[in-house]
Amino acid sequence: MRDVETDPAASFAKTWQAVAEAGLSGIGIAEQCGGGGGDLLDQMVALEAAAHALTPGPLLGTVLVGQIVRAAHVSAPDSCNEVLSAIAGGARAACALRGSVALAGGGARGDLDVVLDVVDARWMLAPADDGSWVLIAAQGWEAQPEVGFDLTRRGGRVRVAAGPDDVLHLAGVDADAVRRVFVALVAAEAAGVAQWCLTTAVDYAKVREQFGAPIGSFQAIKQLCSHMLETAESVSAVAWDVGAALRSEVPAEEANYAADVAATIALDGAVAVAQDCIQVLGGIGFTFEHEAHLYLRRAVALRIAASALTGGTEQSAARLARRAGAGQRRASAIDFEGADSRFRATTRPEIDAIAQLPADEQRSALARAGYLTPHWPRPYGLDAGPVEQLVVDEELARAGLSRPDLAIGAWAVPTIIDHGTAEQAERFALPTLIGDVAWCQLFSEPGAGSDLASLSTRAVRADGGWKLTGQKVWTSRAREADWGICLARTDREAARHRGITYFLVDMTSDGIDTRPLREITGDAMFNEVFLDDVFVPDDCVVGEIDGGWKLARTTLANERVAMAGTKLGLSTERAVGLLDGRGSQADEARVGHQVALATACQLLGVRSTLRSIAGRGPGAESSVAKLLGVRNRQEASELVVDMLGPVALYSGDDPQVSNDLHEMLLTRCLSIAGGTTQILRNVVAERVLGLPRG
Repeated sequence: MRDVETDPAASFAKTWQAVAEAGLSGIGIAEQCGGGGGDLLDQMVALEAAAHALTPGPLLGTVLVGQIVRAAHVSAPDSCNEVLSAIAGGARAACALRGSVALAGGGARGDLDVVLDVVDARWMLAPADDGSWVLIAAQGWEAQPEVGFDLTRRGGRVRVAAGPDDVLHLAGVDADAVRRVFVALVAAEAAGVAQWCLTTAVDYAKVREQFGAPIGSFQAIKQLCSHMLETAESVSAVAWDVGAALRSEVPAEEANYAADVAATIALDGAVAVAQDCIQVLGGIGFTFEHEAHLYLRRAVALRIAASALTGGTEQSAARLARRAGAGQRRASAIDFEGADSRFRATTRPEIDAIAQLPADEQRSALARAGYLTPHWPRPYGLDAGPVEQLVVDEELARAGLSRPDLAIGAWAVPTIIDHGTAEQAERFALPTLIGDVAWCQLFSEPGAGSDLASLSTRAVRADGGWKLTGQKVWTSRAREADWGICLARTDREAARHRGITYFLVDMTSDGIDTRPLREITGDAMFNEVFLDDVFVPDDCVVGEIDGGWKLARTTLANERVAMAGTKLGLSTERAVGLLDGRGSQADEARVGHQVALATACQLLGVRSTLRSIAGRGPGAESSVAKLLGVRNRQEASELVVDMLGPVALYSGDDPQVSNDLHEMLLTRCLSIAGGTTQILRNVVAERVLGLPRG
């Protein structure tokens, strides 16, 4: 690129020769045409990798033409095969982004003022004035190339004067079809750009020192890099999904939905990550010599190019909101390739039999059969792996059965099973599953919230057990709970992460004073719990004395695996419903952004599930999904109240408006409970990205 920076006719010949020899532009072309025999998603993987390396040249335009011609293959097989074979062999192709040609007498004429990848192109994909798309051979047009904003590509203006022999009419190809494929390809490139920018920023933050320490140890840089990870993973997820939708040949409307999600998130996302990369790099990132600005240029150029076919991010978001309002959703499904058949054959009749029981007997039957918590070890679960867990979910849904929410019990009991005694597991596991025992969590203290290791509740040895004294706070459902899991300090001289023990506390014990805390919603789900010499017998100590910190941080290795449904979440669905054809385009765009964010969260969950099925450990997407899920619920609930307008000031007797206001206030706790968003981002920065501790 640097060698031909100012040459408008630069063809990037050496690079393109390497691209052709590697077969990168033909991966998604059939083998009989000389291609790699892959599909669009395979081609997108190559495009993502090429963008990560900022490979210069006309790969995007050429791949687009190959995929569109492949889709139109049935209309003119001989001509299409000729084009596909040439592209697989290294021929280049271009795409018109603005303007159209007039068709007359089988030929085409017109001026196209923005054409991507025009230098040395053998064909050009262009829209016609009748709404169709045509492929025009190079002898039918004259190009005026220019150096554009993206210095790694060449485009320009084209004047078309093509005869009938120079024009291939692509039957069945319309603007929606081209837009879907183009969005998929630019989203793949955006993913590559975003990942390079993230990696570059993180690597630099690990070694660049200021004030005597690596800048990656500074909280501000950790927060920025963690946010970059959230965005980069979202870009990858939505790009992957639109490719998967087109690969599986879902109905056009569902594919359009996936494309609008990608257009709403991926293009702005890549630009944001590229900007943040330069911010982390500081002055060196602002120099022309560093490559960071070339990636920013590519990201911005991709967004501009995509807007020619999508109308831009806001129009994509508005379209998405209208699609959601019409009932469209992105449904995810997994092909188990037969790995589920044997387990399903035994599971289905058992679950069907449970479904026939009286409603008040179903929970107990599910618990005793292991279907309530299939990921738990036997006899309380099924020791189920990811595939088996998903099969149970599907069969329960098919039979119309739903699991009760175990709340804190879903965390407490696995810890007891994993680290406690067999007697403790027998005492607490099944009663929790069938609903006889409810739990609360006595962890947080006034001086130990996110910094839980600072807890000061003390446990002192007593005859046959321990006496606990201290104050716990923000304890959900403490007044309704039968038992509490409690951390207390058993060695006050030990380091702060040591000397902590994990106790099971009978909430009816003497010395417990539970006081409700009224929250901003007006409810009192939280409580303060005061412990004054509360006796806990030795058989209610879980694990080793002074070893409780490890228990507080771990759960069973076989974590719960689940597939996201098609619902977008309470507030996002409510916002979609409030539009009801009456919203302005600005309102539609705001709702569409939340629909896209909610869908991205679902997709991150799907990707995490697929990793589990493949036997791989949890990836970045699981951490990112939690952070983005909180953001989505908070932003969507606030949007709902904003859309209500003045009626929200005095809701009167309208229960729906009251619920909307309650939800908006309630979601404020989500970025605090279980560790604040800022602390979680620090954890992600250190454990996922590997940035140094401060």
